[in-house]
Amino acid sequence: MENKRTRGNFNVMCRLVGLVKPLAPVMVCAVLLGVAGFLCAIFIPVLGVYALLDTLLAAAPIALGTVCILLPILAVARGVLHYAEQGCNHFIAFKLLALIRDKVFGVLRQLAPAKLEGRDKGDLIAVLTADIELLEVFYAHTISPICIAAIVSIVMACFMGSYAPLLGLYAALAYAIIGIGIPVAAAKGARKSGENFRAEFGALNGFVLDSLRGVRESLQYNDGAHRLAQINQRTDALAGQERRLKEAGGTAQAVTGAIILLLDGGMLALTGSLCASGTISFDGALVCTVALMSSFGPVIALANLGTGLQNTFAAGNRVLDILDEQPAVKEVVGGKDIVFSGADARRVTFGYGDSEILKEVTLHIPQNQVVGITGRSGSGKSTLLKLLMRFWDTDLGRVEISGENIKGINTASLRAAESFVEQDTVLFHDSIEENVKIANRDATHEQVVEACKKASIYDFIMTLPQGYDTPVGELGDTLSGGERQRLGVARAFLHDAPFILLDEPTSNLDSLNEAVILHSLAEERANKTVVLVSHRASTMRIADTTYSVENGRMS
Repeated sequence: MENKRTRGNFNVMCRLVGLVKPLAPVMVCAVLLGVAGFLCAIFIPVLGVYALLDTLLAAAPIALGTVCILLPILAVARGVLHYAEQGCNHFIAFKLLALIRDKVFGVLRQLAPAKLEGRDKGDLIAVLTADIELLEVFYAHTISPICIAAIVSIVMACFMGSYAPLLGLYAALAYAIIGIGIPVAAAKGARKSGENFRAEFGALNGFVLDSLRGVRESLQYNDGAHRLAQINQRTDALAGQERRLKEAGGTAQAVTGAIILLLDGGMLALTGSLCASGTISFDGALVCTVALMSSFGPVIALANLGTGLQNTFAAGNRVLDILDEQPAVKEVVGGKDIVFSGADARRVTFGYGDSEILKEVTLHIPQNQVVGITGRSGSGKSTLLKLLMRFWDTDLGRVEISGENIKGINTASLRAAESFVEQDTVLFHDSIEENVKIANRDATHEQVVEACKKASIYDFIMTLPQGYDTPVGELGDTLSGGERQRLGVARAFLHDAPFILLDEPTSNLDSLNEAVILHSLAEERANKTVVLVSHRASTMRIADTTYSVENGRMS
């Protein structure tokens, strides 16, 4: 990502918690259910102590008969409350994952195409799938456990403090050590491993995706063994990162268990000392000791989060990178609508980063004419078309459509006025007709057929067993480059925009199909304006005016 940031875990957590606002009532319900459930579990052994005291000393505050009634009630209530709490947490988690995906796709739509060109698609797929999915751990198993642990710790510290204030303070310190000290210390050691794991996971996704796309080339040049070795090497590195995270988690759990035993021993020594001095009675000492021993459950859940959450925070950081990314070109909704009457580039200068592509380019595109642009690869021809589409904004100078600065034209109006056909046509895993109809969802079948005839693809489609219902395969892999290109041209004809931008539209076509498409374009010049980029001299024959771009300058 271009916008990669290293945020602190607390910052990431606050940002992710902020997304819970729409479901805050459900979260409050989950916390209350969790608190009630843990208190039921904690007081089952405490009630057992009361029953023992009533049997031995006949001096317990709760009689044995009452305890026998309460114990099964608390046991059943614990199960019901825990189930309800988990139900609320998972409802929140899956609802929020849907909301986050919606936000991410909304941002990607704004970032496209400028900020997504050149992005590692495999890494992006990892963010959209695995990273967002991993946030379920945070929303279902982190937010409410933190709140539950805090509330239960306060309640239990007050309960033990009612016997002796010193016992309440000791309990509060014990909870803080387990629930705050250990996870914070563990998180510092595991954070880097978590970030590295998510980064390497995304990189591996990208590498595997590239390998699948290039499997034919790997077979042709006998490079499969080398490619497999690289995948194994990356997989081993990823496994190493995961092993380090697991080792850190295991160490944290072992340390947590040892410290809890020490804290239990400290409580036993403290209550014994207070009982010997007469500060508390024997029953108070026994109840408080058992209460502390049985009440570490909520804070143990937090202690285990120290290392386990590093993966989640790293995933959250990558998702936030996308949500915080600013588009290179912002959509215009409060500007002007246009009726196309020509276009101009006025002293346009533009570059990608430090690389200047176009320098003070001036170009006039009259209405209802075909303007040809030629030049060597890398001279800026395609870039100029993208500026006319406002995929990018100029660094200097201005682009005008119908006499209006393109930056002030409503994006919807601009898209309605323009059709853009790139050299590489992207097809979706759908039928031929549906792929063409993305240019005009309201088009009839007859209009689709007419557009395909103009693009010289009709005869080919009619040879297919399913005709227009034929699936094109993922990324159009079942079609040749020329067939995909002609479907792209058919889209442009179906869109029926007055301004058509064509980037090497016949590069993959034979002379016969090229002639059919050029003839269709020539017939459209009465009510269409066409900008035609091509290396082919035969393609340029229909141009009324031809410009040449060399070293970023127009001539």
